[in-house]
Amino acid sequence: MRSRFGRFRTKIRTAAAAAVLALGASLVAPLPTAAHAAPVTDYCQGRCSDILPPGENGNATLAQILLNQIFGTQPEHAEDQLGPYANLAGGYQNLTDATINNFFNDASFGVPAGQVASTTSPRSDVTITRDKKTGVPHISGTTRYGTEFGAGYAAAQDRLWLMDLFRHVGRGQLTSFAGGAPANQGLEQEFWRAAPYTEEDLQAQIDWIATQNGERGRQALADVNAYVDGINAYIAASDSGRYFPGEYVLTGHKDAITNAGTIERFKSTDLIALASVIGALFGTGGGGEVTNALSLLAAQQKYGVTEGTRVWESFRERNDPEAVLTVHDGESFPYAVRPENPRGLALPDAGSVTVEPLVHDRTGSAGTAKAAAASKSATTSALSANTRGMSNALLVSGAHTASGHPIAVFGPQTGYFAPQLLMLQEIQGPGISARGASFAGLSMYVELGRGQDYAWSATTSAQDITDTYTVELCQDDVHYLYRGTCTAMEKLERSNSWKPTTADGTAAGSYRMQIHRTKYGPVTHRATVGGKKVAYVALRSSYMHEADSVVGFQMLNDPAAVNDAASFQRAVQHINYTFNWFYADSREAAYFNSGANPVRAADVDPTFPVRAEPAYEWSGFDPAHNTADYTPASEHPQSVGQDYYVSWNNRQAKEYDAAGFGNGSVHRGNLLDDRVKKLVAAGGVTRAQLTGAMADAALTDLRGEDVLPDLLKVLRSGTVSDPAVSAAVTKLSDWVTAGAKRRETSPGSHTYADADAVRIMDAWWPLLVRAQFEPGLGSELYGALTANLTVDEAPSAAHGPTGSHAGSAFQYGWWSYVDKDIRAVLGEPVRGGLARTYCGGGDLAACRDVLTGTLKQAAARTAAQVYPGDENCSAGDQWCADTVIHRTLGGIKHGKISWQNRPTYQQVVEFPAHR
Repeated sequence: MRSRFGRFRTKIRTAAAAAVLALGASLVAPLPTAAHAAPVTDYCQGRCSDILPPGENGNATLAQILLNQIFGTQPEHAEDQLGPYANLAGGYQNLTDATINNFFNDASFGVPAGQVASTTSPRSDVTITRDKKTGVPHISGTTRYGTEFGAGYAAAQDRLWLMDLFRHVGRGQLTSFAGGAPANQGLEQEFWRAAPYTEEDLQAQIDWIATQNGERGRQALADVNAYVDGINAYIAASDSGRYFPGEYVLTGHKDAITNAGTIERFKSTDLIALASVIGALFGTGGGGEVTNALSLLAAQQKYGVTEGTRVWESFRERNDPEAVLTVHDGESFPYAVRPENPRGLALPDAGSVTVEPLVHDRTGSAGTAKAAAASKSATTSALSANTRGMSNALLVSGAHTASGHPIAVFGPQTGYFAPQLLMLQEIQGPGISARGASFAGLSMYVELGRGQDYAWSATTSAQDITDTYTVELCQDDVHYLYRGTCTAMEKLERSNSWKPTTADGTAAGSYRMQIHRTKYGPVTHRATVGGKKVAYVALRSSYMHEADSVVGFQMLNDPAAVNDAASFQRAVQHINYTFNWFYADSREAAYFNSGANPVRAADVDPTFPVRAEPAYEWSGFDPAHNTADYTPASEHPQSVGQDYYVSWNNRQAKEYDAAGFGNGSVHRGNLLDDRVKKLVAAGGVTRAQLTGAMADAALTDLRGEDVLPDLLKVLRSGTVSDPAVSAAVTKLSDWVTAGAKRRETSPGSHTYADADAVRIMDAWWPLLVRAQFEPGLGSELYGALTANLTVDEAPSAAHGPTGSHAGSAFQYGWWSYVDKDIRAVLGEPVRGGLARTYCGGGDLAACRDVLTGTLKQAAARTAAQVYPGDENCSAGDQWCADTVIHRTLGGIKHGKISWQNRPTYQQVVEFPAHR
């Protein structure tokens, strides 16, 4: 995701000084004073910390944007958390509990005396206090309405432009609002394909909250309305005071001289549009069934139906016995398991599948090659089962800590943006007492953070809540059979056009997006099945219910609702998105997997398309409201008091199937599990040690730690006579001994230790995987399986779900396949192995030849070939290729930081006391 603001440095230098003066004339408007909420007891007693780079302030006036673009200066609190966050990579090895807050913020409640930077009272019943160090808003209200009004006001103070941007993304209207850059085209296409809604649909979801959730639902709606009122109050104040975000000028919505133009006020339905984007990014699982069907058919074509299915299932790794688990005490939670004799399968006829086109009637710059490439990438991302998992969690129960209290180091890995998608806040008011992070525009509650005597966080779980149904067409291509009746598809459309602005010089253009929707969901593909024309459609349980989770978040913020592990688990049961939830207080650590898991018809396999007939529908399916029967809370993976918990988007528990590929013997969750298991075995775990385990894993190359040792065994199974190969083996071996880190020689050196080994590994992996598997699988099947699961996701890779410079790495890749296959060739025990042995056809000497030949090729590749450079880095700059870069969504830019594979927002907590 690259912003249109990334290329307007030259243009912005010419902005008139009068515009700077006009917007800089009045930056603070006087507001009435207010009373504070009654003080609360903070049971963390200084042992709660958090961090969220780059900084709390995500708004900038035109004057501040100009200064940043020309001189590199930063608005206050726009970047002050980036340095401490980045410095952990070089400082974790000497970390102590006393020095944690050199790299994190003190996340205690309130603002200490002498640390108050400002107070704002947009109403008499709420005060927003900001601290000097980070500028985080501490919202204190004496009424519920005032508290939520203050939350909305503070959100707009810190993220108004971002909120506006993403409500347009959610509505599929980004290009008309912010410009037609190819990245903007791709962004709106990806999310509108995933969650297409009419205005009536958005309003229906608001109404559902209030009518279906009792008193808490009615309170949530009241909170939403108060929050929106607060946002709009800030818009009015900043507009009249002329200190609104400068991006409104740069995109042509406001005039810097006359102040003409409008900042559109927010509505409650905007929050549904925002929620649909966040849910699509982080909170859904499933989909990809058509791609699964295509790779299965390729396997059956090569090997025959029985053997092809066996081969395919071995790559799918549905319930791999070697996979790292969050619930590792042996308890099973069967869900979406493969039936012995699946019913209702609707596999396509060979060669008949086409993706449903989204974009029509392109004009101008919408018809360029770059625009077409952005559309292709957006389609792939929207239809993939490989969701942006990210996020990690490490928790140790009190029996194994030095203090006797549970310790947690956890947070969401939501990418790196400027301004950040999340924002920090503290909210204290009637029925609310919490501090932490929330998605901008949805921050009426803290979504991930801490209460008075407990903390919570989440990782993406991605269990399967999205199924592909197969509707038979009738009459024409826009009618289908629904329960025996020929029914018209509903057509949803968005027409967008744009013209050049200062922020985005993309030439004028336009297009129309079109989606056909059935009672089983939007059409994603078309094909024939048994010679009959069909449409494949996506049925997601959270579709039309993007905001249902609000009640769960409300409960997490309510100290009367959550006071122990059991009440925490009851709260997160109300969250319909697919997340792993973690909890710690002074007595217990706990876990619960949330999500609206549909109850499927008996013997239906959710991994493949299924016929849209009553016998195969979800139990209790009601298309009018997109509701069904859902599995009870008792069937969701959960635990209280396990010795430790880890999660990095790995499998949750035995027999609980993930929707996509890649949950086998080698997963990045192993990087956490191995380290925490070792700490627990030693006992006396401290906050610094657990933070260090996270930080150490964050710099480790998964391939180097968990796959390369076995590759070296194969290479050393005979004499290495080639000097180039011998030198490469030595370098790789030394790198493994040093911990397989991607780490600077010293902080700020911008040069990796073991740089040659890292370069060789990056060059070797894709060559190795292809040479190891393609000869045995054949090109067609190999290509089909790589469509299910990308081969690699190294930090520098500009491919895969996260792209380059995104921090998150090693979630998706063929490391488990390589691991299992190589161990089989070595004659080592393999549980849940692949159906066949591929490297060298299973012969050790032949396999060694494959590894030797590809390693020699890799070692000969120069740094410039391995790291070809991009708009941010010159060719051959290995460190830069890996760096984390905050992708600009507004006018403020930030510098690069060294690679770390860790949460964006992160907490370190240990509660010594309880209510």
